[in-house]
Amino acid sequence: MAEFDEDFVNSINRPGRVGVLATASADGKPNAAYFGSPRLDVEGKLVMGMMENRSLANLEANPYAVFFTVQGAPVGFTTPGWRLYLECKQIDREGEVLAQVKKAIAKAAGEQAAAGIKAGVVFEVTKVRPLVDMSKG
Repeated sequence: MAEFDEDFVNSINRPGRVGVLATASADGKPNAAYFGSPRLDVEGKLVMGMMENRSLANLEANPYAVFFTVQGAPVGFTTPGWRLYLECKQIDREGEVLAQVKKAIAKAAGEQAAAGIKAGVVFEVTKVRPLVDMSKG
């Protein structure tokens, strides 16, 4: 697993930060969805809550995803941000991960938002690229 410094982790976990999670089905059909729940730790584990939706179904068939997030708006070619390449390691439909995610979402967005969460999903961050990256890597 990757390791990150606290400044990077805090920028990903900044209150009010949202991002886009890109997934693909087993047959390669893409999906992109808006998420505010992901939380990163310094060991490179990203945890997020999901409703019963296309993103969750895609991850059950294909564990690879990318989380795209920016530091501010308006967004331009100089806006700081990152692309976190992910591999899904766990989908918890009952248990500790789901309970922790629902508790955090209830605190941040209310009980109604937390009630819709059906899974706590754990990813390993396998690579990080800046928002704008002209390299071939």
